[in-house]
Amino acid sequence: VQLQASGGGLVQAGGSLGLSCTYSGGSFSKNVMGWFRQAPGKEREGVSCITRSGGTTYYGDSVKGRFTISRDNAKNTAFLQMNSLEPEDTAVYYCARSGLIRGSSCLSGGGMEEWGKGTQVTVSS
Repeated sequence: VQLQASGGGLVQAGGSLGLSCTYSGGSFSKNVMGWFRQAPGKEREGVSCITRSGGTTYYGDSVKGRFTISRDNAKNTAFLQMNSLEPEDTAVYYCARSGLIRGSSCLSGGGMEEWGKGTQVTVSS
């Protein structure tokens, strides 16, 4: 696995957390990057995606205005800043990459080529 997510943890509702996803393979800048999450008993949900250049971002409706995705191609790393966290944000968060799809197709998760191991985010009420 060449994708490593980190930064999860336990936070109170209203708090913030930042996740990082580092890619150890080559050509990071040729990949659309995405963050996804899955809560127990629920289907995987597209959280946010970012185009190769970082110029365009996409968000799931449930996180718009609260989460911010970014990337640093020089450091082969994507980020997810999560603010105003809610208990409903509790889930395992995964980062994924794809060199094949457009950013606009990313949130479905279907076109992602590689998935990292997840990191747990728990928001207490």
